Amino acid sequence: MKSVIFIAPPAGGKGTLSEYLVQNYSYEHLSTGELLRNKAINDSHLNEMLKSGNLIPDEIMLDIIKDSIEKLPDDKPFILDGVPRTLQQAKVLDIILEGLSYVVVYIDVDEDILLKRLLGRCTCPKCHKTYNKNILAFKPKVDGICDVCQTKLSSRSDDTEETFKIRLQQYKECTYPLIEYYKKMGRLKVISNNAVDQTSTKECLVGVLSD
Repeated sequence: MKSVIFIAPPAGGKGTLSEYLVQNYSYEHLSTGELLRNKAINDSHLNEMLKSGNLIPDEIMLDIIKDSIEKLPDDKPFILDGVPRTLQQAKVLDIILEGLSYVVVYIDVDEDILLKRLLGRCTCPKCHKTYNKNILAFKPKVDGICDVCQTKLSSRSDDTEETFKIRLQQYKECTYPLIEYYKKMGRLKVISNNAVDQTSTKECLVGVLSD
């Protein structure tokens, strides 16, 4: 199956779909945030940059992505999470991914559904399984407790309606140019993720990645 770059709005379902690919199709989930934090353990300079809260320079972040991809077996499909966020990042990423089989998937979701998902989502801090208290199909069996490891679930402090509107506007301004960029390249695929249980979305995604 092809590797994938997801383009998705806040609460668009990227985490759920990534988890599905990892568990069912042995994908490697390359999260820029996690990769940077792991690298910072033995890199004091990077650690200080992360602590400062400032943006990490593109060259550092993309070098870490490049190194992580090169360490994967040739037949190991991966998910890129967190890049690209700008056209400049996308152009550098093109060079890193040259010769690899991948597709860019835009996850299209109505804004009212996005808000409902965002206000209800919660995550297990231990095993990283995701839930949503506003959607029956994704509620934990015991309220506030992870089904897998019985750890108390946590929610992001910035998952509010006000911050959602800000983040959605930022997403539109920064990400829409990427959609047009990958469309012109012939790499863009669009899938709808409005369904509650996301079964049809998963089936569509697998079809796109298997084609």
